[in-house]
Amino acid sequence: MPYDEKLADRIREALASQKKVEEKTMFRGMCFMVNDKMCICVNPGEILVRVGPDEYETALEKNGTRPMTQNGRTATGFVFVGPEGYKGKKNFDYWINAALAFNKLAKASKKKAKPASKIKPAKKAQPSKKAKPNKKP
Repeated sequence: MPYDEKLADRIREALASQKKVEEKTMFRGMCFMVNDKMCICVNPGEILVRVGPDEYETALEKNGTRPMTQNGRTATGFVFVGPEGYKGKKNFDYWINAALAFNKLAKASKKKAKPASKIKPAKKAQPSKKAKPNKKP
């Protein structure tokens, strides 16, 4: 199930005033990176908001939210919000502002170095071994 393009457009519009916004495909949807830090994602049927550990419990008390769980572990600071939680401008703006507020405090993840090329340099040509003519006694 693909992510909601109309919802992604709403988020693009809401983040338009930010200086550095990049879109990346991840978490089964489209994530919006602000200043090289994951901010908010559009997934099939919901959004994923990075609110940070300090606002996490408060965010989970809001309508239509659930924790982000991967491989049986809860990702503290990340909250999934269903349509009932971001319905209407006031609720939508709340989640955008919560994500942007934590984004200012969050540290950017270290960029992975690209692996060196696996192509090995060509071997030097070996002088060919010419057959020596047989000498007759």
